[in-house]
Amino acid sequence: MPRPTACLIVACLAGLCTELAPVVFAQSSSSATPDFSGVYYPVQQGRGGGRGQRAGGPPPATPARPTQSAPVSDGSQGRSPEAPALTPEYMAKWEVIRKSRMSGSYEYDNNAKCLPPGVPAMMNMAYGMEVMQTKDKITFFSELNDALRRVYLDGRKPAQKHLDDPTYAGYSTGHWEGDTLVVETVALHADSFIEGFSPHSDQMVVRERIRFVGPGLLEDRITVTDPKALIKPWETVRTYRKASKGNDELREFACAEGLTREK
Repeated sequence: MPRPTACLIVACLAGLCTELAPVVFAQSSSSATPDFSGVYYPVQQGRGGGRGQRAGGPPPATPARPTQSAPVSDGSQGRSPEAPALTPEYMAKWEVIRKSRMSGSYEYDNNAKCLPPGVPAMMNMAYGMEVMQTKDKITFFSELNDALRRVYLDGRKPAQKHLDDPTYAGYSTGHWEGDTLVVETVALHADSFIEGFSPHSDQMVVRERIRFVGPGLLEDRITVTDPKALIKPWETVRTYRKASKGNDELREFACAEGLTREK
């Protein structure tokens, strides 16, 4: 009489174990998806990419007060050649903002108002960011003003209610192309900025390609399009290094609390 083990082998060869094949394949496929989870700090930033350039470590113990704009960010030096190419209408808006900031006003300084930095500016991550990843979504948490954005990976699309109610983080959906996370963000609040204080319209779309380019080194290639505000797409690259254990704890920003204490 054949042994049970032998029967099992014969049965599998006969096709009775084919139901196991998809399970094995699914496990192999899922293992190829990179895990971005962790805390990251910027390695480098493009010119005009915002404040807080870091070299892969946490910010200093006493960062500049969030209620004060850095002198170089007031527009007094004009626009960088690498800044978004604005249409005449939005260049005029930028000039209004520039004159206001040069006068010392906080009217157009979202950071001073404790407002989220918006997307793509949020991805400057001047004070570091934490990436939390599950099968259906990836969450980016910025220490600056405790800003938050979610990228949905389960196939959902923005509904009309999302498009009619824009937010600073917008509505982000994504999918994997091999080892690269491809993200599209829409429904972005027009009171946010592309970078620095370059304005945009409610038609702005931000597309990103995020991937590891080395051990613990995460790259975000950003392309911004806006038919009303931009003459041509604006592109930039952000790079982040994963923090080591002991340097991977973000702090509560408590911007509003800081404003209260200053009074």
